Amino acid sequence: MPDPLRYRPHHFLCSLGFEGKGYSDAFTANMDAIVMGRLRASGGDAIEIRVVGAADDICGPCPKRRGSLCTSQDRIKLLDRAHAAALGLQPRERLTWGAAKARIRAKVPPGSLKTLCAGCEWEPYGMCEAALARLHADRS
Repeated sequence: MPDPLRYRPHHFLCSLGFEGKGYSDAFTANMDAIVMGRLRASGGDAIEIRVVGAADDICGPCPKRRGSLCTSQDRIKLLDRAHAAALGLQPRERLTWGAAKARIRAKVPPGSLKTLCAGCEWEPYGMCEAALARLHADRS
């Protein structure tokens, strides 16, 4: 059984909305490998994720990463706190990607990301909000 992915709280919704764009080529390739290659691949709902409070598997090649922190650490900490509270995520909690999507569907209503993701530079593009609407529309 492979090691679980390590995710900081706000990356659950980032993964839901990912559309192949990122901070650098290396970052985008890494996120694509995680999101498209694992979570959205066949069997992806069974992938286990462990909640962490610092740089995670998505952050690895990010140009803003500084060790276990980020050049935007204050903003990232606020996003992580808001997302952990909204999703009921606890440090070191383990859940599958399928369970995470079910939790997002149950706890994050469409139209709420402008507030929940306030301060995220990607929020104005609407990718995550569109993905959230699709998640709520897909009851399968």
